[in-house]
Amino acid sequence: MEIRRARTEELGVCADLYVRVLRDTFTWVPPDRHRRDDFLRAAKEEEIYVALEAGAIIGIAAFYRPQHFLHSLYVDSRDRGVGKALLDHVLSQSDGVLSLKVQAPNLRAQAFYRREGFFCTEHGRDPGSDIGWLRLVRQS
Repeated sequence: MEIRRARTEELGVCADLYVRVLRDTFTWVPPDRHRRDDFLRAAKEEEIYVALEAGAIIGIAAFYRPQHFLHSLYVDSRDRGVGKALLDHVLSQSDGVLSLKVQAPNLRAQAFYRREGFFCTEHGRDPGSDIGWLRLVRQS
């Protein structure tokens, strides 16, 4: 597996993976709320990292450096170490406390981040949303 910064021409593939994983995983959110354009718009300000296997993108991580914030971490296949490899790479790029938000119903992601040393510092709900979130942090 190779982890590296995404190339501009790969961002469309990254956006497709983002939407596909969201639709498969975030079953509590209506599928039409997962939009490719949301990823592409955020990617303009974020560092996008990809995990590749045999030349195919199998995972993505979006890192917003100014706030040391992991905005997205999505993988095509679980339990193969792809998420951990991407997370470790982002941690190596961050020079402070790395934070992220995880939706409250996403128990699998919460368990993953806790195993990786993250702890909850805040919880809340975005305006106009009925889905709560937790802010998790870890020293890099």
